[in-house]
Amino acid sequence: MNQSSLTIVTNGRGLINITHEVAKIVTNSSINTGLCNVFLHHTSASLIFCENDDPVVLEDLEAFFKRLIPDDDTIFKHTLEGKDDMPAHVRMVLTQNSLMVPLQQNKLMLGRWQGIYLWEHRFKGHERRLTVTVL
Repeated sequence: MNQSSLTIVTNGRGLINITHEVAKIVTNSSINTGLCNVFLHHTSASLIFCENDDPVVLEDLEAFFKRLIPDDDTIFKHTLEGKDDMPAHVRMVLTQNSLMVPLQQNKLMLGRWQGIYLWEHRFKGHERRLTVTVL
């Protein structure tokens, strides 16, 4: 088993492809066959698998979530950190904060068009901490 920390600095709401960073940790682990778990230590950002070829897919996802979870919805009472506070938590709950990927020949077994993305749900940028465990 190998466990590493990863810090990603975001620029505010949006998706960041972190596949390369995770793959580097897997390669350095020297584990040929197994599993890689990526865990995000936050409740206002999330992790997703997504199409990694056409950036319009990422724009469409953000547009869909804006419609599904509007930042100015009066239903939300938890607004201590701004109007994006509770919507960011809802976005995380509807996605996930942990992903598992199988490994083969010391590589992530992602599909041809799959990537691992950190999705920042806050308007402002943040430093996001992840733990990557290779088993």
